[in-house]
Amino acid sequence: MTDLSDPLPLAQALIRCASVTPADAGAQDALAGMLERLGFTIHRLRFGEIENLFARMGTDGPHVCFAGHTDVVPVGAANWHSDPFGGEVRDGVLYGRGACDMKGAIAAFVAAVAQHGTQGQPRGSISFLITGDEEGPAVDGTVKVLEWMQAHSQVPDFCLVGEPTCPVRLGDMVKIGRRGSVNMTVTVHGTQGHVAYPHRADNPVHRLVSALAALTAAPVDAGTDWFEPSTLQVTSIDVGNAATNVIPAAARAALNIRFNDAHSGASLTAWVRATLARYAERFDLDVSISGESFVTKPGPQVEILRRAIQGATGIDPKLDTGGGTSDARFIANYCPVAEFGLVGATMHQADERVPVAELRDLARIYRDIIAAFLA
Repeated sequence: MTDLSDPLPLAQALIRCASVTPADAGAQDALAGMLERLGFTIHRLRFGEIENLFARMGTDGPHVCFAGHTDVVPVGAANWHSDPFGGEVRDGVLYGRGACDMKGAIAAFVAAVAQHGTQGQPRGSISFLITGDEEGPAVDGTVKVLEWMQAHSQVPDFCLVGEPTCPVRLGDMVKIGRRGSVNMTVTVHGTQGHVAYPHRADNPVHRLVSALAALTAAPVDAGTDWFEPSTLQVTSIDVGNAATNVIPAAARAALNIRFNDAHSGASLTAWVRATLARYAERFDLDVSISGESFVTKPGPQVEILRRAIQGATGIDPKLDTGGGTSDARFIANYCPVAEFGLVGATMHQADERVPVAELRDLARIYRDIIAAFLA
């Protein structure tokens, strides 16, 4: 029988499930089997075509939850030097899609629970919130599980997300927040006409370019206490005009804003709309808010996390809010949340990998984090 206190065979078992979003390929069955052996109560939660899992051991507080995902991105077109779903170990390194992001971290936390159990069961509860939809649309995954957790009185006191957070060395960074992200598509309408008679037309390209110049003329802000300055990037400008002598009827652009806690998706939408109105009488603005910014400001819980990492690694981790979005943006609406996991150098790449020693070190760090939160 597999030793649950060693994360290597657990990570191999998960990697060998080809769970490319939205497929599960048995990954959550494998994880459920591990957790059942440890005494967890398992709740399998399927929403749409997505397999999710919530598991809890204990009924009392404090309640600490580990959140993550078993789905992975596609293998990609680049050549791999080993089977992406083989879980092969070569020269002390584990290879496979998800080794870094983030089946390795899930295995490490399972192993940490098993290691912690050898020291006696403390007060409190440990749970897992594991989705199969993090790398996909993120509609039928963590969001739906959190709604279920709230309805069933399962919201934790603190949640740790196991995304790969460390840029260079294990222990060098903890994410205590993330920027928000909003995508916008702008369509400026004009009046089509002949380029030789511009007075009879209304060129939407000129209006759009002027509006975009105004939006990008100055930084969105200067940053806040825990965040870098927000950024606005124009990602596309499209007219689709094949004729050289025709003023088009419409012009379109797409942009993305990664924003800090000085803004909300709604406030940025209002700003962009007001700017467009200065340059165009007729326009459409389609908005998709991927997530709002959030931050778990340093306090007792973040300090517990920081001290546990420092004690295990000798590194005082940097508290950071950079990078892209993660499912922590949804969890932040329910409880304090932070992110800590492996070094992320090879995530989403060919030959994704993690040193076996690093995987085992992460399990020991997680064990110490559990002990500190439930002491």
